[in-house]
Amino acid sequence: MTGTPTHGFDTLQIHAGARPDPATGARQTPIYQTTAYVFRDADHAAALFNLQEVGYIYSRLTNPTVAVLQERIATLEGGAGAVCCSSGHAAQIMALFPLMSPGMNVVASTRAYGGTITQFSQTIKRFGWSAKFVDFDDEAAVAAAIDENTRAVFCESIANPGGYITDLDAISAITDAAQVPLIVDNTTATPYLCQPFKHGAALVVHSTTKYLTGNGTVTGGCVVDSGNFDWSATDKFPSLSQPEPAYHGLKFHETFGPLAFTFHGIAIGLRDLGMTLNPQAAHYTLMGIETLSLRMERHVENARKVAAWLETDPRVEAVTYAGLPSSPYQKRAERICPKGAGGLFTVAVKGGYDSCVKLVENLNIFSHVANLGDARSLILHPASTTHRQLTPEQQEAAGAAANVVRISIGIEDANDLIADLDQALAAATA
Repeated sequence: MTGTPTHGFDTLQIHAGARPDPATGARQTPIYQTTAYVFRDADHAAALFNLQEVGYIYSRLTNPTVAVLQERIATLEGGAGAVCCSSGHAAQIMALFPLMSPGMNVVASTRAYGGTITQFSQTIKRFGWSAKFVDFDDEAAVAAAIDENTRAVFCESIANPGGYITDLDAISAITDAAQVPLIVDNTTATPYLCQPFKHGAALVVHSTTKYLTGNGTVTGGCVVDSGNFDWSATDKFPSLSQPEPAYHGLKFHETFGPLAFTFHGIAIGLRDLGMTLNPQAAHYTLMGIETLSLRMERHVENARKVAAWLETDPRVEAVTYAGLPSSPYQKRAERICPKGAGGLFTVAVKGGYDSCVKLVENLNIFSHVANLGDARSLILHPASTTHRQLTPEQQEAAGAAANVVRISIGIEDANDLIADLDQALAAATA
């Protein structure tokens, strides 16, 4: 059984893309730890290199273990295809690579992971690309920021660090009118809580390092293609709509249709950028996904309890969790993320920067790490870590001011988490 979209999510997260190993009958997907694959004959090799036949050439491009993971994530997201790569940051570059060229820009949300803001505001300049950062609650500003050189609009479904919910329906209406793809980072929500393609996204990216793997063991990324964007409707995307010299004039969109972006990601992106996901990492992520729905339900349940307790604590100024009745994003969360607002939020601590530092240093169950989406509860002070490179104004816009800590709620006993926070807050605000 490979799983089909007619099966339920719990079935698909275990079976999608997987088949018993034809050589041994192994039920779990094996780790195909190999660099290369034997061709049947010279014609078979030529057909693979000409993209006339789908198969395995070299593990920088394709690997059977990684292929199962790609199919599973694509199925869970409701997409046409997916390309896995070495990290979430790699996935963002992989997503932009077929769309951009020197002089082009991406319009991005100000509410984003600090590393993403740095990548978009600084690093992509080396490619001749640029980014415009806009508050995505201001729909008119988003529309105004899109110009003739815009090739993508980028946001997070549930934003890191604050748990802000993006109105994907409203933003996709703007991108549809402008004929540019909406790229949604769905790392924090996962396809269990949010499926951006149902809200008009063209592409989804993931840091599979986070909730999809769920155990803090490996890094990875994924780009998922909805298969619904018309890359040939305008002349904005020549890499997909025009002849590709490296493949004897083949036109990706004309040849591969809904899988054009996926094939380009493998045949050009992985071939030339080399951001390959190793098969052992893919194996760990596949095992993690098998329990995704179970974990996400507990993440959400615990986050609601802990956030509600924190909101009433006099040592806390504010809690940003969108699952709270007091949140301005609760109604939006019910529409965009109907199964829950995730397990990530921020807490503003009275006493500012110094109290935040003391808080993270006095916790016992929570781990002070630069990660999220683990089965373990995690905490971070973004202003001194992930968002350190940003200006105070950028930190404020991203929801990572100096008095804010980011909390990623795990799947432990919620009462134990509350007790740990209680004693650490006492130490931090004494």
